Amino acid sequence: MAIRARHPTPVDPPDKFHEECGVFGIWGHPEAAALTALGLHALQHRGQEACGIVSFDRGQFHAHRGLGHVGDNFSAEPVIGALRGHAAIGHNRYATTGGTMMRNVQPLFADFDFGGFAVCHNGNLTNAYQLRRQLVRRGAIFQSTTDTEVFVHLMAVSRGGDVLDRLVEAMRQVEGAYTLVALADDCVIGVRDPLGVRPLVLGHLTGPDGAVYPVLASETCALDIIDARYERDVDPGEMVVLNRAGVTSYRPFAARPSRFCIFEYVYFARPDSTLEGRSVYQARQRIGQELARESPAAADIVVPVPDSGVPAAIGFAQESGLPFELGIIRNHYVGRTFIEPTDQIRHLGVRLKHSANGAMLAGRRVVLVDDSIVRGTTSRKIVQMVRQAGAREVHMRVSSPPTANPCFYGIDTPQQAELLAHNATVAEMAERIGADSLGFVSIDGLYRAMGESGRRNALPQFCDACFTGDYPTELSDRDDSVRQPELSFLAERTQDGRRRQRAG
Repeated sequence: MAIRARHPTPVDPPDKFHEECGVFGIWGHPEAAALTALGLHALQHRGQEACGIVSFDRGQFHAHRGLGHVGDNFSAEPVIGALRGHAAIGHNRYATTGGTMMRNVQPLFADFDFGGFAVCHNGNLTNAYQLRRQLVRRGAIFQSTTDTEVFVHLMAVSRGGDVLDRLVEAMRQVEGAYTLVALADDCVIGVRDPLGVRPLVLGHLTGPDGAVYPVLASETCALDIIDARYERDVDPGEMVVLNRAGVTSYRPFAARPSRFCIFEYVYFARPDSTLEGRSVYQARQRIGQELARESPAAADIVVPVPDSGVPAAIGFAQESGLPFELGIIRNHYVGRTFIEPTDQIRHLGVRLKHSANGAMLAGRRVVLVDDSIVRGTTSRKIVQMVRQAGAREVHMRVSSPPTANPCFYGIDTPQQAELLAHNATVAEMAERIGADSLGFVSIDGLYRAMGESGRRNALPQFCDACFTGDYPTELSDRDDSVRQPELSFLAERTQDGRRRQRAG
């Protein structure tokens, strides 16, 4: 199967937020690479542009990276067979640049005086450009345009001793969100930033002989696919080392209140995962119930926008007493696009993935439940499609508050000016998408669905900056003035004209 090195022309600019990465690591198992490939397959929703695996065997590192899905790159036996060893790490990437480049595909690898080191990253550093400028002036030569490589160069110039000391020194210099899974000489390392913005879970796989093999993954669904048992979440600011001694925990940072990304529960994580002790599926159901209490609608049926709107729609239907119906059917066999769209057919693009189930919609007042509204282009087309199928009224309900602010912590978001909620009131948004009414769950309702009494304004329990604008860290790179000519290659434009390159 040929893999395109450039994105095809999209039917419309992306109208969903996209998580940028999934990470996985395992130590001690004789089939570490094969299990890592399975784990990445379960995490495919977190990144579809590229993937890679690095393994360790008797002092040697082996790597395979490629563009496209996990199944496109790791289904052949010779590929897995070449990734020898009992330890491996893997990465899925969602690219935010106009073209996916092999030099950005992770895990990244470097040779240090202490040995080889491979690393993969989920998140985004908010001072990466400033650090890169300093490192380049000191003579560093960057091979990629990802902020992940900043960790490698900070470790290279560190005066620390072993790999752990150097990694901690690098962590103390960076800002933003990061979950790292790294592979060094006969050990796997997992790290979460001090605020715990991005997820990382620890589990173990028991072999037929009773041997126990520790596993790290972005979500518990990656443990489930290899029949591993979930133990706990890696704590914010914690470093865990998997090696012959078992699992060793280090806490190089003072404890700080967690600011886990609340949008993981709304949309990013797979619904069958458990994060921070909460079932993602049940959390989404509770959000739907809160939404129904806060923003009821006089309607006949509740219809989810598949697939991400399904659990919240179930909760909305349960709370409102309205029937739940699959009024929209998703085509699961369509990728980004299989055509080069013309102006004549561009407006039909939403039908590539969704089609109206007219038998359920005709003559009825419909509540459409979706997880978010970004630009509003997709919502407008779905509302129009449901009306054309015969719906008498269309009421849109959204299981997140209005997303009026961009994310700087590893989520692919449009510029703030392109976010519909930044420029319009709820009434204006309803008019623009063509809905008879529009309602969002409140920020306090979202927190109640998480088991909290509401959002503590002085000390929020989650990162909710995309809703509130309350960013939990410094945003040092937000000002373009930090970009100097020596880093001009970083200004790679995305499809929507952004100049902010992100990694993960």
